[in-house]
Amino acid sequence: MASSLAKASTGTPGSEKTFFGHPRGLATLFMTEMWERFSYYGMRALLVLYLVSGGADAARGSQDGGLAMTGATAVAIYSVYVSMVYLMAMPGGWFGDRVWGARKTVAIAGFVIMAGHGSLALPGQAAFFVGLALVAAGSGLLKANISTMVGHLYDGPDDPRRDGGFTLFYIGINLGAFIAPFVVGTVGEKVNWHLGFLLAAAGMGIGLIQFLFGTKHLSEKSSVVPNPLSAAERNSMLVKVAVVVVAAAAFYGVIVGMGVYTLNWALVPITLAGLLIPVAVLVRIKRDKDLDKSEQSKMTGYIWFFVAAAIFWMIYDQGGSTLSLFADSKTTGTVFGLGFPATWYQSLNPLFVMSLAPVFAWLWLWLARKNQEPNTIVKFTMGLVLVGASFFIFIVPMNMAGDGTKVSPLWLVSIYMIQTIGELCLSPVGLSVTTKMAPKKYASQMMGVWFLAVTAGDCTTGLLSLAGVDLNGTGMIAMEASLAVAAGFAIYMYRKKVQALMGTVH
Repeated sequence: MASSLAKASTGTPGSEKTFFGHPRGLATLFMTEMWERFSYYGMRALLVLYLVSGGADAARGSQDGGLAMTGATAVAIYSVYVSMVYLMAMPGGWFGDRVWGARKTVAIAGFVIMAGHGSLALPGQAAFFVGLALVAAGSGLLKANISTMVGHLYDGPDDPRRDGGFTLFYIGINLGAFIAPFVVGTVGEKVNWHLGFLLAAAGMGIGLIQFLFGTKHLSEKSSVVPNPLSAAERNSMLVKVAVVVVAAAAFYGVIVGMGVYTLNWALVPITLAGLLIPVAVLVRIKRDKDLDKSEQSKMTGYIWFFVAAAIFWMIYDQGGSTLSLFADSKTTGTVFGLGFPATWYQSLNPLFVMSLAPVFAWLWLWLARKNQEPNTIVKFTMGLVLVGASFFIFIVPMNMAGDGTKVSPLWLVSIYMIQTIGELCLSPVGLSVTTKMAPKKYASQMMGVWFLAVTAGDCTTGLLSLAGVDLNGTGMIAMEASLAVAAGFAIYMYRKKVQALMGTVH
């Protein structure tokens, strides 16, 4: 991609290097995000398999050396980790707005992510959980600020290049996610888990180096702290953080001292926080007396979409946990006689996104010209029904594999494709409706609220696993599928009420 930088005709006013006709800084951000996603999705492809490797749930023909956990514990840890990545996007945005500015925050995030993957490359549970926490924190810091810097490259929201720039940036995200399982996943699963994690660290390192060298091409606005903390606010924040850290250290010190500490003492509070924080944020915004009647109505309508999105992500994100475990132990792992690692399945979603997103963009425009484009409510319904249908289909190969038979990989290929189609119906529309229904007072915060739907969905999955519910069983898969389809039909049946709450937003 970087080689596609083209130089404008020399000697003309304003001649400068561009990136497919866009500001050159977009190449810097494109490559940074591509390598960050390479590291994130590469590690994520290995995560659940590494956790169960060597344990009772593992039915592997490849190297062991993992943490030998049960499938239920692995799914819980995975779900909590993914939820924390999205939860940390809110404080990540706060740091960019009030402490470091977007550019410095992304640079720091790169170092934190790289250190996290480096810690994962070390053996032992302690290094593993430290690494997981660092990657989650760093990803939240980066996710919240790098998109902001893409916007800074353009002359306001009316710049005709702006949408195209974000489209190129989105390609970078999926390109990194597509390549990672083939490289990090293969090495980690077939050679050595820790070497795979080290490759993820190297990927982030490459992205960080080119970001630091390319910052001169970014907008000066990216270095500005929009709303810096006052000295009093900074001191107050430091005191609050210190109190929380001391209290947590004292509490867990007592638990460890009593000899009753287990992993659940850490996972359950984090999971509950991931459920309660989204609720608290929505309640705080909804009860804000500064909102006028129209904004209050829109927030009530938005809660419908938020809950629907949480249910969607609860199922969708199991593509890296429940489906990954099934791929590892109950599929043949061969196509036309050629074998491949289970981690390669994690490349299917970004592949389908890159292939189908342009088709859906064209389809919505074509239907709009015919005045037949489905509205937001119908698209959400389609997304929920499709993700539910994918799990109903999943029941079929699960039953086929019940007697030890290994099923065709094409079952999982079809499931991932259906889920991606559902994602393309729901996710872009959810981002759009969030910006349209956001109260003016919370315009800059509502995108973080949208990410909290992912947190809520994944924490629900994590809490169910911690409670002993078998998410890898057909009964629970059927229940989740039914919930998604029922939620889709509920939104559709109450569409007139929801549309009335949305006001002029369609």
